[in-house]
Amino acid sequence: MRLETVAVPRPKDGEVVVAVMAAGINYNGVWVCRGEPVSLSRLKTGHDFHITGSDASGIVVDVGRGVARWKPGDEVVLHCNMSCGQCAACNGRDPLACDHQKIWGYEVNYGSFAPYAVVQAQQLLPKPTRLTWEASASYGLCLFTAYRMLFTRGQLQPGEIVLVWGASGGLGVFAIQLALMAGATPVCVVSSPEKAEVCRSLGATLIVDRRHHDLTSHEGRRRFGAAIRDLTGGRDPDLVFEHVGQQTFATSVFVCSKFGRVVICGATTGYDLNFDVRYLWMRQKTIIGSHFANSWDAARANQLVADGRVRPVVSRVFPFEEIPLAQATQASSAHAGKLVALVGAERPGLGARSS
Repeated sequence: MRLETVAVPRPKDGEVVVAVMAAGINYNGVWVCRGEPVSLSRLKTGHDFHITGSDASGIVVDVGRGVARWKPGDEVVLHCNMSCGQCAACNGRDPLACDHQKIWGYEVNYGSFAPYAVVQAQQLLPKPTRLTWEASASYGLCLFTAYRMLFTRGQLQPGEIVLVWGASGGLGVFAIQLALMAGATPVCVVSSPEKAEVCRSLGATLIVDRRHHDLTSHEGRRRFGAAIRDLTGGRDPDLVFEHVGQQTFATSVFVCSKFGRVVICGATTGYDLNFDVRYLWMRQKTIIGSHFANSWDAARANQLVADGRVRPVVSRVFPFEEIPLAQATQASSAHAGKLVALVGAERPGLGARSS
């Protein structure tokens, strides 16, 4: 990553320019920097720069023709799903099925790691007034992804058991809160006592330390499943919240209950997955793919934050010039909760109002 100067974007029809106050750090920025699993050179974006960053809070400064819901001065957060808005999928099915669907800040040139960002008007959501700029920038990608995984795709029901990998991380802290809100029981997988405390602070009580289990062997997976049943009174997970990929997927399929679901949205440890398929078909389990969220998912999840039913978990705030360090910290997975960088905000703690 390096600092460059590019022209301030101008909005086209249906677009909005936002002055970015703060930007959330996500794992797709790691993929951008590594050029894996897809090199930026293959995206054919038409520009010789790439501003990453898929979460932002900020203030609308300019709107293109046809934008009716937003005006300069509006305080906003955004979701990162871009689509054409004109095809049949966008108008009746699901914009995530659009042939032109892209993730803003990853598959397009303009993201949130810059003073100004250009987005489609449909990407904007009202900023929760009680939150600071940094808290508002922290949750979008992970919360909206978790919401779709659990509810839209996973069809989570009250009383079910949810196994949450990386439970203290950016996705996990929201999966815990959403599961509890829905009347389900999260079983949290962590890798340190400190991360276990993060989960407990969110209301979780069932914790498994993955350091005590060998997930590379059948016997290790069997013992891991037994540890889960010890916590749940003999029940296997009805739904597995999967995003780790190569290191955990075989275990996810194995420990999931009969007729259970494994919902996966990513693969931070590798996307070439191997597992014993007998435990899938003979016990009639289901593997479900889930990719970010549409505007409906995002709006409903954002309202939960505005209502105070889900809270952001920010573990560290970086200054703008330390965004590369923030991205490296994200890659290490040593942190809990979410990492955020200030962009236009002068210091942490700004942007919150009582009403």
